[in-house]
This record gives sequence, C-alpha cells and structure tokens, in this order.
Amino acid sequence: MQTIHQQQTDAQLVQSFKEGHAAALETLIHRYKDKIYTGIFMLVKDQYTAEDIFQDTFMKIIRTIRAGRYSEQGKFLPWAMRVAHNLCMDHFRKVRQQVNITLSDGTDLSEILGSADDIASTSLEKRQTHDSIRQLIELLPEEQREVIILRIYGDMSFKEISDMTSVSINTALGRMRYGLINLRKMIDEKKLVLR
Repeated sequence: MQTIHQQQTDAQLVQSFKEGHAAALETLIHRYKDKIYTGIFMLVKDQYTAEDIFQDTFMKIIRTIRAGRYSEQGKFLPWAMRVAHNLCMDHFRKVRQQVNITLSDGTDLSEILGSADDIASTSLEKRQTHDSIRQLIELLPEEQREVIILRIYGDMSFKEISDMTSVSINTALGRMRYGLINLRKMIDEKKLVLR
C-alpha cells in the first residue's frame, strides 16, 4: 500500500487522505518534511521551536483538508510552506509580546540557553556544506533571507512569495538577486568550497 502512495501525485494523495487513507498523508509528510522543517528552522533558528511549528503546520494541514477548505491547484508544497510561514510569523508576534528575562549580571537568559542545531544529513561532507550555506544565509538581511528560504526550501514561485510577504514581484526578485549576490561575496570572502 505504501509503494502505491509513493507513486501518486500530491493531488492524488490529498484525495486519498480525504477518502480516509491515513497512509496517503504519511506519504505527503515524508515527501516534504525536510523542505518544510528546514524552511521553518531557518526562520526561527531554534530546533525545538521549529519542531513545534512543524507539528502545528501538519495539524493545520490535516484540519484544513478534513474541513474541505483545501483546493488542489497542483501546489501542495507552496501551500504547506505558506501555512508554515504564517505559523512562524504568529510565533514571532507572540515572542515580541513576551518580556525578556535578564539575570542579575545583565545577561539575557535566552543567550545562555542558546539554540540547538540538529539537522540530519546523509554524510559529513553534505552536512558541513549545508551548515556553511545555512550559516551564510542567516547573515543576510531579513528580507533577503526570507525570500531565499521560501524560494529554495519552499520551492515557491516569486508570485507566491510576493503574495505571502505582501511585496511586489519585482521587490521579491530584487531581494533574491541581492541575497544571492551577498551570498556569493561571503563565499568568496570566506574562500568556501561548496561541493
């Protein structure tokens, strides 16, 4: 049964899930979990927060499909990334409303706790390259970083990115262009060899 689902398109899997086949949803999750999780992680930069938002994303996806509010247009991944992005933005709104906890010596508690990084990869070399690129992306200005994450990890079109971020397509394209230029400069400055 699992191999049948693996050969189906996203639209077929969604339809199969609507008909009560839970394995169809498992296949969709397995198909896109890495891209969606990585996109979330690169926005929130914390493993545990990313895991929570990832779970919330799929819970929302399940509820939306079951309620019949998902309209298939052959774009499951961009839609799922939009759901994840919106949940990340909700998270940031909540965090901004929270008060920082400062210790008696003036140190912010969040700095001590830090953020865990546990992105799985098949080989050490791949992981090192992925980590290097991720670290460079994190150094970009927020607008450039967001467009690159949505484009590369979310596989979203510039139209979808412009809709999601409430900017024109030209602005999204410009942010992507400047982000890539800045990445190239950093790669050259650090003399990184990307394999």
